[in-house]
Amino acid sequence: MNKTSTSLAVFGAYLIGMGAGLVFVPNTLLGMLNMPPTNEIWIHVLGVVALVLAYYYILAARANLRVFASWTVQARIVVFLFFTGFVLAGWVGPILIALGAVDLIGALWTGWALRKEN
Repeated sequence: MNKTSTSLAVFGAYLIGMGAGLVFVPNTLLGMLNMPPTNEIWIHVLGVVALVLAYYYILAARANLRVFASWTVQARIVVFLFFTGFVLAGWVGPILIALGAVDLIGALWTGWALRKEN
């Protein structure tokens, strides 16, 4: 597996952890993120979405889909910007910037790997 595919696979693994946490133990995960617990279905739905994204990331890594990898760089940077904006707007605590930083670091890793492999 090349560096680009490895970066996608690692991010896919992160998404599996996040998705599984949101589906099966959402309030534990929310508590770790200093967010209020919920009994609403939306948190489980979000977990399923994360698991589906993990599936895409892992399959793209296995197939060495460089075009997919390049799309994720921009998208994950946007996630970081939105999460930071939510914190600056006062909608959520600063822990969300840390979650966004995972996306940003992953995006930078993938972008670096893409350039290195060209």
